[in-house]
Amino acid sequence: MKYILAIDQGTTSTRAILFGENGNAAAQCARPHRQIYPEPGWVSHDAEEIFNNVVETVKGALGQVRISPRDVLAIGITNQRETAVLWDARDGKPIGDAVVWQCRRTAEMCAKAEADGIAGAVRSKTGLLIDPYFSATKIKWMLENYPEARRLARSGNLRAGTMDSFLIWKLTGGSAHVTDYTNASRTMLFNINSLEWDKDLLSYFNVEGSTLPEVVSCAEVCGYTDEMIFGARVPIAGVAGDQHAALFGQACFETGEVKNTYGTGCFILKNIGSAPIITESRLLTTVAWHINGKACYAFEGSVFCAGAALEWLMNDLKLAGGVEEINSICETTPDTCGAYFVPAFTGLGAPYWDMRARGILCGLTLSANKNHVVRAVAESIAYGTRDVTDHMAEVSGIAPKKIKADGGVSRSDFLMQFQSDLLGIDVERPRFTETTACGVFYLAGLGAGLYGGLGEIVRLRETERLFTPSGNSAATDEKYSYWLKAVERSRSWTQ
Repeated sequence: MKYILAIDQGTTSTRAILFGENGNAAAQCARPHRQIYPEPGWVSHDAEEIFNNVVETVKGALGQVRISPRDVLAIGITNQRETAVLWDARDGKPIGDAVVWQCRRTAEMCAKAEADGIAGAVRSKTGLLIDPYFSATKIKWMLENYPEARRLARSGNLRAGTMDSFLIWKLTGGSAHVTDYTNASRTMLFNINSLEWDKDLLSYFNVEGSTLPEVVSCAEVCGYTDEMIFGARVPIAGVAGDQHAALFGQACFETGEVKNTYGTGCFILKNIGSAPIITESRLLTTVAWHINGKACYAFEGSVFCAGAALEWLMNDLKLAGGVEEINSICETTPDTCGAYFVPAFTGLGAPYWDMRARGILCGLTLSANKNHVVRAVAESIAYGTRDVTDHMAEVSGIAPKKIKADGGVSRSDFLMQFQSDLLGIDVERPRFTETTACGVFYLAGLGAGLYGGLGEIVRLRETERLFTPSGNSAATDEKYSYWLKAVERSRSWTQ
């Protein structure tokens, strides 16, 4: 048996999953990391803590099946996108906390960029919108606020990148400073037409190109682990941002296929083929993956808060003890008693892109109880997904026939059925719902030569359950109309 080790570095935890060549997970180990909230709307991570968790989870997964690192054919890395970190090249230490994709601290920078008139250039070159979500303003903010940053930049010892770059640097003992095309395409500094760092955008955001990583394919050997870490030089042969890895893991290889990852946020991606399509809409265009010298592109719509809303419900409001209890409450509570919840804790993503929106619970009467609130929070995830899929259908002129669902929250039978009813189409859940890790396993398998092509990957993927609409579309459309009212009340909340 040949093994591939997938490192899935997420927003709230890090997971290492050991896959056999047949696609089955032989072992896995996970560790959570701290969420740091310096100010309202700000989110940070300790990148060194995350790296230590990577090492521990890898050792834990290997230890479960008593596999030596020398028995691992290759490593694949997938990561929370847009989260940015600066570090010292001499010792690999971060010079401050990483600024997380959810963080809104650069809203004023983004407003200034809009006022400076660069939105058109950003849109046409990167496929993105100016928003704190992306990495460029995060890096600019760190350069201006971390005292060591400019000094290290002047001496040539500053390194900047997303979490994949930082982890690869650390795992290779500083011998590889790379990122892949998918992560690069999420920085707001990368030209997705020419597939290179854009000099004009680097200049505007005052980022030195020499601090940024080399951009490499998603499926190729880009470095080897330092023997001091795992006791072996294991090739790193697959890299992709988490949502791109999930699209690949769902085998959405045909133009028009759509997946939704129900994780901390909801991320809906649609394969649009071998050429970028920049629209006038609020959809993003991004690199889906890059293999064998060829790029594939995707439309993307992001719902910033999904599973994070359930975490808030459980950990902060103490209204449920776990996801299983939430699912049970929803299945035994017939409706929300007219309550609607909009989880705009850090603003609204697609199709609104309103960084000033904030969370809101509305439509309450004295008949509502905590169970109704729980169901309203759960339903909000499905409503946000419909916002994006309806918009994608409008822009492309092609409505999806099916949504391939994955991510931890997709394990909720209630939510998957409600989603199918709300969209009026099938929702397909794979046997292995951690398709982010599965996708980077496939990419590393291709990069290491374990698999010869996409056809072999299609045969590995298995469906666990298909959810079909139960009817009564008029009722679901009426509910959705109230959701849209709630969204309008959440918008432009802050100044």
